[in-house]
Amino acid sequence: MTSPASCAACRDGASLGFDFSLAFQPVLDTAARKVFAYEALVRGTDGSGAAGVLAQVDADNRYRFDQACRVKAVTLAAELGVDCQLSINFMPNAVYQAATCLRATLAAARRVNFPAERLMFEIVESEQSHDHAHLAHIVAEYARQGFLTALDDFGAGYSGLALLADIRPDIIKLDMALIRGIDRDRVRQILVRHTLHMCGELGIRVIAEGIETLEEWQTLEAMGVHLFQGYLFARPGFEHLPEVRWP
Repeated sequence: MTSPASCAACRDGASLGFDFSLAFQPVLDTAARKVFAYEALVRGTDGSGAAGVLAQVDADNRYRFDQACRVKAVTLAAELGVDCQLSINFMPNAVYQAATCLRATLAAARRVNFPAERLMFEIVESEQSHDHAHLAHIVAEYARQGFLTALDDFGAGYSGLALLADIRPDIIKLDMALIRGIDRDRVRQILVRHTLHMCGELGIRVIAEGIETLEEWQTLEAMGVHLFQGYLFARPGFEHLPEVRWP
């Protein structure tokens, strides 16, 4: 699944035609009371939400945008002193050759002295990747090079059981729609409990994202979840690492 035109555009440094920046939101290990990772989130240069930036991404510049996000994430993380995992989102349909697409990221990490072993790649299924075999190859290549992979929004959209069976990520992030109000919803509790059991058998770690209330956190922690992300703990910090509020 190679696009010579896109590869050449990246190699020759073709301009995106627009600029963007990043915010960082922590993923916490509340059992160990430490930050497990920071997720790099796309923002406008004025700190505005991702929608305005993503609206400018199309088939012609998707590959260059994906590469630019990786390089900017590593560069900013090094400047901010990130000393844990750095979660970088990537678009499956923007990766043509997994090993080749990693080169710019690794080159940036070397240039700013950011340890490559701290990189984690998060699969964003905002658009369906029809070629699960290609995505499985990407994940396998990242694993071969020692990087963690995470599947975002598990339980929503295209991030379901069939995709999980094909790609075997290290981590899944439970979609916030599954855990919203879980302390008051028996059906959601059953679904999440069985998902946790399944992931335990597969050796996959689970992050509960979008946590907003103390009750949601307490319910999920009682179920055995230890990795959390959400406004209860910290909002994304635009070009800085936000202060963590421990429950």
